[in-house]
Amino acid sequence: MSNTQFFEKKGPFQLKDIAKTIGCTNEFSENENFEIHGVESLDSAKDKDMTFLNSIKYKDLSIKTQAGACITTSNLLNCLPKNCIKLNVKNVLFALTQVSRLFYPNADIDKPDKSLLLSDNLLNLYPDVTFGKNVLIGKNVIIKKKSTIGSNSIIESNVEIGENCVVGSFVTIRKSLILKNVNIQDGSRIGLKGFGFIPLKEKNMRTPHIGKVILEDNVEIGANCTIDRGSVSDTVIGKNTFIDNQVHIAHNVKFGTNCMIAGQCGFAGSSIIGNNVVIGGMAGISGHLNIGNNVKIGGASGVINDIPDNAQVMGYPAVPLKVFIKQRKKI
Repeated sequence: MSNTQFFEKKGPFQLKDIAKTIGCTNEFSENENFEIHGVESLDSAKDKDMTFLNSIKYKDLSIKTQAGACITTSNLLNCLPKNCIKLNVKNVLFALTQVSRLFYPNADIDKPDKSLLLSDNLLNLYPDVTFGKNVLIGKNVIIKKKSTIGSNSIIESNVEIGENCVVGSFVTIRKSLILKNVNIQDGSRIGLKGFGFIPLKEKNMRTPHIGKVILEDNVEIGANCTIDRGSVSDTVIGKNTFIDNQVHIAHNVKFGTNCMIAGQCGFAGSSIIGNNVVIGGMAGISGHLNIGNNVKIGGASGVINDIPDNAQVMGYPAVPLKVFIKQRKKI
């Protein structure tokens, strides 16, 4: 997988400077000059990275993290390895936002890509690609052979599009890696900044979204869908997953393979969807949930809890299908 860097990155920063920024008063005399090189998720962080832990739900990941330092709260300190430096704060997500803004000062707002050029002027770079009218392409964009880009679409800087892809008209793609045989229908927006901010009395603070979107092989995205890029990790749509029209997928959501998602569904941030999942139209999935493999969710359902493998659910709140049918018979 490509390690394309979509954002200008600052640093490294010494631990004492980060601690001062987030108002952490822990004693770091032995480690105050330790350098932090980046912000990563619990499972991706390395020994020079900083991560964060704000829920016991992620204990299985946190106890194995390789991060050099972690922003967390006092009640979660024991969920981290002994050699991980703990930064104890009152509001983990607020502190994370402050640190993210240190490393990525320009990632909190999506500003227009000033490098865009008409594809008509770049045909020598893409001899095996078919373009519609008025297509705009940013710098360092890779589009591989036998792909087609529809009229009035925008492919922003550093995006990669694999072989034999079809991108419809009026599509915008930024901060994304598109693998091969992907079909994106008209009007969809891929890789936009997600709905992430810290509510403050004086002024809401926008959270940088420094992840990307990955669409794996043979994915189909319907018309007028929105897929937000990840905040710290990536938003991923697994192989052979088909998504219908007008579906919203928030930051950090990850789909497995062979999923079928009907129109107007909504997925809140950081939920994990397993393999072979089928979801009916207008269903809503709350954030930070785990939906197992082979799950079927009925249309217009509201899912607010994890769902185990092979379950069938429906209703609001979503309950096992047999329970839902019994409840309906009583009405």
